[in-house]
This record gives sequence, C-alpha cells and structure tokens, in this order.
Amino acid sequence: FPVRIGFSVFLFVKTGSWYEEMINDRNRSVARSMSWNADGRKICIVYEDGAVIVGSVDGSWYEEMINNRNKSVVRSMSWNADGQKICIVYEDGAVIVGSVDGNRIWGKDLKGIQLCHVAWSADSKILLFGMANGEIHIYDNQGNFILERTRPQCIEAEG
Repeated sequence: FPVRIGFSVFLFVKTGSWYEEMINDRNRSVARSMSWNADGRKICIVYEDGAVIVGSVDGSWYEEMINNRNKSVVRSMSWNADGQKICIVYEDGAVIVGSVDGNRIWGKDLKGIQLCHVAWSADSKILLFGMANGEIHIYDNQGNFILERTRPQCIEAEG
C-alpha cells in the first residue's frame, strides 16, 4: 500500500520489502491520490498539478504511462474489476480510459460538465460518471452515452 510522507511516495509490497521513489523530486507536485489495480501489480498515482503516472513495482519502479494535463485536476479514478483498465476523470470533463499496460484505449471531452467521480460496473461494461451538480451519466465501456439520471434519490423499501 502507498503512504505519502512529505514529498516522497513509499511503496510497501507483500514481501515485506519496500521501495522509495522520489517521484515528486522530478518537478511534480504533491501526490494527491493513489490506487492499486485488482492484482496489486500496478499503481496509479495522481498529482495536484494534473499529472498521472501508472507504474509497477517489480524489483524496482517502472513508469508505464505518464499523462500530464495542466488544464485541469483529476477528480476521480477507478480500475475495472479485473484490474485491466483504468478510467480517469478530470474536473473539466475530460475522460481517459487506459489499459493496464499503459496504452490509451479512448478519451472523451464531456464539454460543459464538471466531473467529480467515476465507477465501473461489476462486469466492466458500464461506466458511471458523477457530476458536481448531483447528476449521474451512464456510458458503455467504449465511451458511448447511454443515459442521464438527474439527481437520483433513495426511496424506502416497503416490507
């Protein structure tokens, strides 16, 4: 699991050994969020300046994908259930879906929408995008729009 101490990111792995990577010393801002994929072999690190790095620890640190959008900040990221894809959403409406090997699968710019959250369905066929205004937009895993739900509400179940 990752732990941020000062401006360094320390990665602790199951074997009991640990690796320190001075990622932030390479003119990057402070690490804001981190997430391991399902099998624990890849980690996505998001920085306050909008930079995103996907890497792996395999005896040493390997950066496999670097994306730097200085226009906006990452608001949320989510690995799919099997850990083979990651979806990253930016506050300004940009969406990027990438593969575990660091390749971009697709990207989309949801103009005029302020994104704040993303989640995959359990079968990895659907993406839910949470908006700052409370709406939820539903897309398929190829980026095609399916449905918009305006301010979903919880209702009490009878019985």
